[in-house]
Amino acid sequence: MLKVGIVGLPNVGKSTLFNAVLKREQALSANYPFATIDPNVGVVDVYDERLEKLAEIVQKNTGVNPPKVYANIEFVDIAGLVEGASKGEGLGNQFLANIREVDMILHVVRDFLDTNIIREHSKDPHTDTEIINSELIIKDLESIEKQLKVKSNNNEILQRYYDYLNNGKLAIELRSQIDKVKYEEIIKPLFLLTDKEMIYVFNVDESDERLKLQNNQTFKENPVIFINAKLESELSSLSIEDRKSYLSDLGIKDSGLDKIIKMAFEKLGLITFLTAGEKEVRAWEIKNGTNAQNASGVIHTDFIKNFIKAEVVGFDDYISAGSKLAAKNAGKLRLEGKDYIVKDGDVIEFRIGA
Repeated sequence: MLKVGIVGLPNVGKSTLFNAVLKREQALSANYPFATIDPNVGVVDVYDERLEKLAEIVQKNTGVNPPKVYANIEFVDIAGLVEGASKGEGLGNQFLANIREVDMILHVVRDFLDTNIIREHSKDPHTDTEIINSELIIKDLESIEKQLKVKSNNNEILQRYYDYLNNGKLAIELRSQIDKVKYEEIIKPLFLLTDKEMIYVFNVDESDERLKLQNNQTFKENPVIFINAKLESELSSLSIEDRKSYLSDLGIKDSGLDKIIKMAFEKLGLITFLTAGEKEVRAWEIKNGTNAQNASGVIHTDFIKNFIKAEVVGFDDYISAGSKLAAKNAGKLRLEGKDYIVKDGDVIEFRIGA
């Protein structure tokens, strides 16, 4: 399951966004620093309209309305970091540890004008993000220093990372320049805070025209998404149809949450394949480039060793045909071996041996 940490300075809208993400008021939103004392964790469904269509087909053919099981993302709302967090300022050390466990960081940035919300340590987007990134870098330098004190053959690569970070840069920027095997063996096990994909989320005023932009913007060489946390909170209480209508009236194509989920999947190279039957229709989350044999393992690990074949129909072909049998008769069903690279939206049934 994809695990995303929401970080930022106090009072930038992290907990408000988290509440919207969960579609219920699970986190405490309060107008004072460190309102979040413990990390709030919640698992949310990644709504996929394709499951609705597959469920309709299954019901039409069998009379059974199957449950829909969506892919999930786990969000962790981490208390506001401040300058000096790496040394324990605020509630720093406690929450920096929580960041180590996530796959990706949502860095929430204050860019709204409401003077009623206290600006705790916040000045402007550039300065604020520098504070957070600097604290993450300092903590990573400490982690590498500990490793360097142990004489080993790994010191060369560790020193390279130390020097890079010491120049104010993020560890993830160095990853493409490092031997993959050495990275997996030496660097990845350190769980460096700056060795994670990051998306900047600018919390802006509801009237801000940037809310209408699609996901092609960058900030400090990372994707940036513009949201209004209060608007997201309002949208979370609406049905899907009402939400679309509300956004349309505002001239906004997609909600901030939808943009975040889409970008998170893109940045981490994730796709979903689908299964359809009376028991359930389901979206299964895998890395792009995963072969059929390993993809079967996300359903059950025993499937990997007992894999025989994969019966594959592209989603559009499945919907057009109206059933798996019709797709087969139309020549749209393929029998694929273990090395077949699964594509996003493939509807698959695995043949598994005893």
